[in-house]
Amino acid sequence: MLTGILVPSGGHAEVAGLVPWDDRRMLARHIGIVFGQRSQLWWQLPVRASFELLGRIYGVERATYATRLALLVEGFAIGGFIDRPVAQLSLGQRLRCEIAAALIHAPSILLLDEPTIGLDVTAKALLRDHLDAMSRDAGTTVLLTSHDTGDIERICERVIVIDHGSLLMDLPLARLKRDFLRQRTVTLVTGEEIPALAMDGVTVMAVEPYRLTLAVDTSKVAIEALVAAALQQLTVRDLTVENPPLEDVIKAIYRGEIGDPRSAPTRAVAVPV
Repeated sequence: MLTGILVPSGGHAEVAGLVPWDDRRMLARHIGIVFGQRSQLWWQLPVRASFELLGRIYGVERATYATRLALLVEGFAIGGFIDRPVAQLSLGQRLRCEIAAALIHAPSILLLDEPTIGLDVTAKALLRDHLDAMSRDAGTTVLLTSHDTGDIERICERVIVIDHGSLLMDLPLARLKRDFLRQRTVTLVTGEEIPALAMDGVTVMAVEPYRLTLAVDTSKVAIEALVAAALQQLTVRDLTVENPPLEDVIKAIYRGEIGDPRSAPTRAVAVPV
């Protein structure tokens, strides 16, 4: 709907100041889009040929195209296979080329639908790093839909949580973590073979030789207080403090386990394009 491919049965939306289903052709010059399971590259042609064709479709001047292509090739590290047919690329290589292709005409908004689906861990990490650098360096607005919270944590600054079409939250990621991560996991490596530590708001998750893992409810006890108590009562050799995965936080929001998310303040954000 945001690209104008589908027409909604009701409601209103604007992208870059345009109504997508009314101004689809004009909107195409302002946005780039990548579907994780669909390609805009020509399968049997070298990647460079697809880029050339897309540059001509969007009317990008030759000098501008050459400069932009050089930046994209360097930024997404695709120089080693840009002259190979798309059919010969791995999924991770193809997706990097897909995103570079979507940026040939320098759109102000990049829409990504499940961009890392099907990628292995290494390819995911590489693609996330490229997207993060691109969005920060070029100032491109990235709207990403994903079931993989790793994508969100690595790339996004703002999170929108939707349940059955209703907006539950619209918050900066940093605030989501600060306001809703009430539990931390603290692991202590100690000089004592069977370490023990008891405090209100602290639950023992695991006791192993010379290691103690605790769940800390930060609404009841501060991490600093726990660390001070541990240093006083135990011989601490090492200490780590971890947040629960964002995936667990999202699950807890949907289950209503961390307060009524509908009561969380939301705000409308105007993004300059």
